Amino acid sequence: MHENYLISIRGRQKVDDEVGEVELTTLGSYLRRGKSRYIVYAEYPSENSSEKRTSILKIDGSSRLTLIRRDRDGTRLILENGKRHLCQYDTGYGSLMVGVFTSRLNSSLTDAGGKLEVSYTLDINANLSSLNELSITVKEAKSRNVKNSTPGN
Repeated sequence: MHENYLISIRGRQKVDDEVGEVELTTLGSYLRRGKSRYIVYAEYPSENSSEKRTSILKIDGSSRLTLIRRDRDGTRLILENGKRHLCQYDTGYGSLMVGVFTSRLNSSLTDAGGKLEVSYTLDINANLSSLNELSITVKEAKSRNVKNSTPGN
């Protein structure tokens, strides 16, 4: 797989009255297999870490997204418009089962790239844990000199 796409991810999480945001821009792969599209990119758990984990976003049509993280424990979240799924989530300290309810999933992805927007909640033991929003943009990289970045780097 060639990492010839620029992937920009903006995440927002609200827990109680606290809001956290994260942005990631990286090179990755974007491909279509059958009726599914895949966005594949590497993440590093911390600034100084050489440990890489691969994240895969599998998009089925315009109503289902599966987030798969390949690391030691693994995470698989299923986000499907208007549905709640029980999923395994790795916290870095261990895995737990969480409920994931997707209130909005909009995809304007084409073979050339596009945008994916998702709003969902996470719950633990049926108690609301957080409200979450993701905005993901995929476009062909024009230059090979793009550096991976997170805010502050």
